[in-house]
Amino acid sequence: MKRKWLKGFLIFLGALFLLLVVGPFLVPVPPLKDTFPPEELADSDSHFLDVGGIKVHYKISGSGEPVFLLLHGFAASTFSWREVMGPLSKMGTVIAFDRPGFGLTERPMPEDWQGQNPYSPEAQVQLTLGLLDALGIERAIFVGNSAGGTVALQVALFKSERVQALVLVDAAVYSGGGLPWFLRLLFQTPQMNHLGPLLVRQIRNRGEELIRQAWHDPSKITPEILEGYTRPLKVKNWDRALWELTRANRPLNLEERLSEIGMPVLVISGDDDRIVPKEKSIRLSQEIPQSDLVIIPDCGHLPQEERPEAFLEALQGFLKKNGL
Repeated sequence: MKRKWLKGFLIFLGALFLLLVVGPFLVPVPPLKDTFPPEELADSDSHFLDVGGIKVHYKISGSGEPVFLLLHGFAASTFSWREVMGPLSKMGTVIAFDRPGFGLTERPMPEDWQGQNPYSPEAQVQLTLGLLDALGIERAIFVGNSAGGTVALQVALFKSERVQALVLVDAAVYSGGGLPWFLRLLFQTPQMNHLGPLLVRQIRNRGEELIRQAWHDPSKITPEILEGYTRPLKVKNWDRALWELTRANRPLNLEERLSEIGMPVLVISGDDDRIVPKEKSIRLSQEIPQSDLVIIPDCGHLPQEERPEAFLEALQGFLKKNGL
């Protein structure tokens, strides 16, 4: 009886092992339909520039100095700066670009790149600096929203001489620390790599919910705004690129280096940010030497969209105070 039970248990373990190892590969991952090259989805004021072998989508307006470099957050694009690019262009040159994995910037695949993963945190910094180099810009005021604030802070710590000032808008410094180690390990397996694109495709179903969560007053979200956020989901390979970005994510521990920031810094937060709570921005301002803090009332995670006038007022006051 004991031997029979042991045999049955071993068969069960073998079947379970096969299920875990082979099962995921039996799940079909059909190719996406109705996707297009980024150029076919571009606006009349869109520009594309090769930066390190990646065709980067950007928009530029205004002239002279200062130069404002706008970095959007997760699942966003240049579209998220539409309300403030015009007013900022009256003060100087304004550049907004789509970070790798988002918007209309090219989505390179693993079989296409050699060396550094273009979706890694280090590559995001290099591409940002590479874009400035390609445009002949030595220094800029970095304005980063959410995860874009994280990239802006990385650049400031890596190449401080390129950053004239920092504007961190609901920046994901403490809450954007990457995946836990066990998930990072799991996501590197061939099984999860096969299923990954299916997982990230769920953003199409939850996209509107996430956008509404980002606003204090979701009633202000128009069909045009929803279309602007979902249009990049028509770009070829958007799902595989977002999966690669997810796999490349890891803790950066930027909070341990905040005391090294020496340039002028403005921290902005909506008072009703449900994604990066305002307490995180308050802490960020306290831990960055001599930084200014502005809390915008009746505002969520996207002040530049929901309260553009208040956002611009805060930014103009900061520029005037620091002679920028």
